[in-house]
Amino acid sequence: MTDDGPDPFTNMFEAPAKLARALFAPMAEATAGTPVSAEDMRHWADVGMKLQSMWLEYQTEQLADPQALAPFFDPTRWMELAQDWYRQMPLADPAQQQALMQEGIALWQQVLGQYGLGPDTAAQASPEPELPRSDRRFADPRWRAHPAYALIHQTYLFLAERVAAMVESAEGLSDERREQLRFTTRTLTDAASPANYPLLNPVVMERTLETRGENLIKGMEHLLADLRRGQLSHTDPSAFTLGENIATTPGKVVHETPLYQLIQYTPTTETVLATPLVIFPPWINRFYILDLNAKKSFVRWAVEQGVTVFMVSWKSADADMKDVVWDDYVRAQIDAIDHIRARLKVPQVHAIGYCVAGTTLAATLAVLHRRGEQDKVKSATFFTAQVDFEKAGELLNFVDDQQLAAIKALSPDGYLDGRYMAATFNMLRGTDLIWNYVVNNYLLGEDYPAFDLLHWNGDVTNLPAKWHEQYLRDLYRDNRLVEADALQVDDTPVDLGLVETPCYIQAGKEDHIAPAESAWRITEQFSGPVKFVLAGSGHIAGVVNPPGSGKYQYWTNDGEARSLAEFREGAEEHPGSWWPDWIEWLRGQAPETIAAKGKRAPGGRGDRVIEDAPGRYVATR
Repeated sequence: MTDDGPDPFTNMFEAPAKLARALFAPMAEATAGTPVSAEDMRHWADVGMKLQSMWLEYQTEQLADPQALAPFFDPTRWMELAQDWYRQMPLADPAQQQALMQEGIALWQQVLGQYGLGPDTAAQASPEPELPRSDRRFADPRWRAHPAYALIHQTYLFLAERVAAMVESAEGLSDERREQLRFTTRTLTDAASPANYPLLNPVVMERTLETRGENLIKGMEHLLADLRRGQLSHTDPSAFTLGENIATTPGKVVHETPLYQLIQYTPTTETVLATPLVIFPPWINRFYILDLNAKKSFVRWAVEQGVTVFMVSWKSADADMKDVVWDDYVRAQIDAIDHIRARLKVPQVHAIGYCVAGTTLAATLAVLHRRGEQDKVKSATFFTAQVDFEKAGELLNFVDDQQLAAIKALSPDGYLDGRYMAATFNMLRGTDLIWNYVVNNYLLGEDYPAFDLLHWNGDVTNLPAKWHEQYLRDLYRDNRLVEADALQVDDTPVDLGLVETPCYIQAGKEDHIAPAESAWRITEQFSGPVKFVLAGSGHIAGVVNPPGSGKYQYWTNDGEARSLAEFREGAEEHPGSWWPDWIEWLRGQAPETIAAKGKRAPGGRGDRVIEDAPGRYVATR
C-alpha cells in the first residue's frame, strides 16, 4: 500500500457507496435534525392502520360478492398482456442486454456527474443540471433537485426509449402486428413510470411529509370509490346535474322509440331556416357533448343562428336490447328524419352525424339513394367520422379475433358495459387520461375538479353486444363498408358511391380516435359535392370549439386535392372556430327562411310533447 491514493478495495466500493448515500439522502434530509417523537410515531402508525383497514374492508366486500369487481381490473389479464409482449421483444438477447447495460452505465455517469458524483465530476458538475432526456411527467423541479430522483426518471426514460426502438427494429413483423406491439409497449411503459409510485415520486413524498400521510388516506378513499364503481374518476361526480348546469338548452322531447328520444330545441330567433337540422350523436357517449354549457354548446349556438335543431338522444343499452344490430340504428335515423318531415311538413332535413353516428349516416344516405328517397336529406355534415377503416388508428388494435372473443365474453346479458369502452378510450391516451389521475387523485390526494368535459367523458353508455361485435368485425376489421354492395342494411345493399348528397366533412388534425387521414377518405367515396375542413385539435376539442373561445384554427382548400397531403399543401389557415364557416355553407344549401311559430316552437298550444329536454334517456345508466 502506498500514499498515492485509495487502495483497490476502496476504489471498488467508493462509487456504490456514494450512489447509496444519494439514493437514500432525500428521506434522510427530510428528517435531518428532527428526531421522531412518540407522537409522530403514533400518528404514522395510525395512518398505516387506517390504510390497512380501508383495504381490508374493501377486500371483504369483494369476497362477499366476487362479481362486484369488474373483470377489466383482473390482474391476470394484465399479466397475460405483459407476458405476450415479453415473448415478442428481444430483451433476452445477450447482445441487447450488454448494449443496454453499457448505455445505462454511461447514462448514470453522465447524470451523476451533473451533481458532483462519479468519475466525471469535475467536468460535468453544474448548479443547474442539464439532463439528457425530458418529459412533462417529470417537469416539476423536484425531479431534478436531487440526484436520486434525477437518476430514477432518466433511467426510466432511457429504457422506455430503447424498448420502443426495439419494436421498430424487430424483424418479421407485419405492419398490423408492429402497430399492436407499439401500442402494447407504450401502454406498459406508461404504467411503469416512476411517477406512478409514491416512493419513487419526489412530489408525492414531499406531499406525504407535509400532510403527515393524509394525502394517502384521501387517495385510498378515491381509489376504493373507483374500484367499487369499476371506473376511473376524472371529475367530481356531484358537480353537474343534467338540465341544471349541463345540457341546459331549452327544448322538448317530441318523439320516442325504445331506441331513442328526439329532442326539438326552442327557437330564439323570429325567423328560422325552412329546412330543419337533425343531429345524430354517437351512442357510445351521451349527446350533451354538443350541449355542455351555454358558452360551449353547439346546439345553443346553432339555434341562435336561426336553425331549427333536433337532437337524437340514444338509450343506453340493457338486456332488452340484446338483439339490436346496426340495421336498427340506420332505421332509427330514417325514422327520425321522417318524423321531423311529417311534424314540420317539410320535404327535407339537414343531417349531422358525429363519429360512429356519422359512419351510420353514410350508410343511411346510401340506403336512401338505393331506394330513390335521397331527397329526404338536403345536406349531410360529418363530425370526425369514418367509412374507410384502413387507416383507423390505434382502435384497430382491439379488433382481432382474441379481442372480439373477449368482448363477447364480457357481454353475457346481451350488452357491453360502457365502462369497458371508457377504459379502452382512456388507454389511447394513457398518460393524460389514466396515470395523470392516478398520481393526482390516488397519490397526492387532490380533490377532483369540476370540469364538464371530463364529467361527460365519464358518463358512460352501455352498447348492444351484437351491434358492437358486428361493427368491429365488419367495419374496423374487414372494412366492408367501402366495398360496393358488400353489406346489406335493412335488406338494402349499401353502395357509398351512389351518394350525391352535398356533404361537409370535418376532421381533427390531432384526432386519435378518427384520424384525419381516415376521415379524409369519405371524400373518395361519395359522388356528390364535398367540402372538407381540417380543424385544429382532436376528436372532441376539434368539434366543440365555439367562436367565442378564440382557440385553435381550421384549414380549407378550394382546389381539387386528391389526398390529405395535397389538401394540406394548398390549404388556407383560418384562426378560431370552423362553426361560422359551416353555418355559411349550410345556409347556402337551402337559404329560405320562415317564421319561428307553430310547431317550430315545441310545446306550444295544441302541440303534444313527451317531456322537457334533455329527457329521460340521457339519464339512464
